[in-house]
Amino acid sequence: QVQLVESGGGLVQPGGSLRLSCAASGSIWRINVMGWYRQGTGKEREWVATITSAGITTYADSVKGRFTISRDSAWRTLYLQMNSLKPEDTAVYYCKYKSGVIDYWGKGTLVTVSS
Repeated sequence: QVQLVESGGGLVQPGGSLRLSCAASGSIWRINVMGWYRQGTGKEREWVATITSAGITTYADSVKGRFTISRDSAWRTLYLQMNSLKPEDTAVYYCKYKSGVIDYWGKGTLVTVSS
């Protein structure tokens, strides 16, 4: 079992930056993919970025060049550095750890981009 807790969300002006963190506890030795997703009000949850156990990263086109996903060496903390934020980035951001066919989700952290 894996427990995930996101933090770092808040209110930021357009063009600003935030760094989200996702702290993992429990048994993570089978985890092979970690990622960030987001869900805006009235919208479907969408994929934002992924990092594999090999360190390979991929990004949604909407955030490419602005967001950076990373993790610590123990895989206990997942990060999402968000730069040049836009109002359309406003959403609840969730982290996900994947172990085989099992997905573990956090409860999310709210990011609001507004002037």
